[in-house]
Amino acid sequence: MILLVVLLGGPTGLWALTLGEAKTKGLVGETQTGYLGIVPGKGSREVRALTKDVNQKRKQKYRGVAKHNGTSLQTVEVLAGKNLIKRTRPGHFIQLPSGKWTKK
Repeated sequence: MILLVVLLGGPTGLWALTLGEAKTKGLVGETQTGYLGIVPGKGSREVRALTKDVNQKRKQKYRGVAKHNGTSLQTVEVLAGKNLIKRTRPGHFIQLPSGKWTKK
């Protein structure tokens, strides 16, 4: 059993939820702040872990962009949020400025 877990890359291994799957299943969506958000009522442990991982990576990237351009992190976050929402596929969730979630 231990060998199987190691070969599959850990306890979740090949069955780990991907960002694309989470978006398609309506579990997560894009927010105005440039970060991934969890659609209310959809926050399983796996979804929370995925969201945390994606958002940590985004924040790291946003910090680099802000530093490179001599601007604030908040400016980069807002611009990224607008771009991510614009590129969101129809049927995937976005969070409106009011905080309400809706399908695009």
